Amino acid sequence: MVEPVTINGHKIGKGYPPYIVAEISANHNGELSQAITLINKAKKAGAQAVKLQTYTPETITLNHRSPDFIIQSGLWKGQTLYDLYQKAHTPWHWHEELINHAKAIGLTVFSSPFDETAVDFLESFDLPAYKIASPEIVDLNLITRCAETRKPLIISTGMANLEEINEALSAAYEGGAKEIVLLHCVSAYPTPLEESNLSAITTLKEKFDIPVGLSDHTSSTLTTLVAVGLGAVLIEKHITLSRENNGLDDAFSLEPAEFKKLSTDAQLAFSALGKLEVNLSKTENEMLFARRSLYVVADIRKGEVFTKENVRSIRPSHGAHPKHLKSILGKCAERNLFKGQAFNLDMIKANKI
Repeated sequence: MVEPVTINGHKIGKGYPPYIVAEISANHNGELSQAITLINKAKKAGAQAVKLQTYTPETITLNHRSPDFIIQSGLWKGQTLYDLYQKAHTPWHWHEELINHAKAIGLTVFSSPFDETAVDFLESFDLPAYKIASPEIVDLNLITRCAETRKPLIISTGMANLEEINEALSAAYEGGAKEIVLLHCVSAYPTPLEESNLSAITTLKEKFDIPVGLSDHTSSTLTTLVAVGLGAVLIEKHITLSRENNGLDDAFSLEPAEFKKLSTDAQLAFSALGKLEVNLSKTENEMLFARRSLYVVADIRKGEVFTKENVRSIRPSHGAHPKHLKSILGKCAERNLFKGQAFNLDMIKANKI
């Protein structure tokens, strides 16, 4: 039995509704007020948690313009890593206000630290969990530092193979982590739907025997439904005020109304899964009358032989089970029977079949 993970009182695991995390990332577009608005929108859209990213350009890369540091493809093609992260980062002096605001409106808040100094900084806010971003899964020192806090870890697996995932988990457990959620992730921005590879959720569950969710960079909400059907227990998705803002991450983010649909659909998908048992629902019980059963379809006198012309399997279901039809044909009626009567086995002479 895979034990659930608890983040700020929320159980995350098999049998619990999917935990919905709204990723702010760079969608504040450099404005504190927009970051606060995004937190408010995430709450109204049904997120249980909002996530920040904690780094500076200097802690994540070098201010250098050699080819190694210039992005060669994708949304950010032509920019240097430093310039990208200068625009994308959430200033550290915003964190206190953002964290306090999220808590004030009843929204769980945590962050992805991108180096050990970020963990040290975030520890002052007593956040309930840490997220390891996909590119950092190979930074075992960072994972160890996060694990040392003894807080739940959420680890994204974009670009990682099974060996690297196993190494990251080993570092986390050796560092003291007790609760970990793995997130299947494809680090393509945006991710083409056909490259989502959601079946990997099943592989991660079977291989590592811990709760597994989805960090999604498609522009669709369909992936959420499929992921929940495959057993994903946490869904992380970027939120933006509008894709028309042309922000750095807007192309793979959901607008508030879309995020609300994701949250609602995720809960409905979870409800639709039901249980492993095969049994009747309450509504199905009410429809049992529509099954076939045996009925007298022509008047029958006492002693008359039952035939296909006077007893048939029809709706509704108040008569004997249709499986008895063949065995009663050729037997005789115990008493007079009338068209429209539900046929019961005590109508057979001597009550023998």
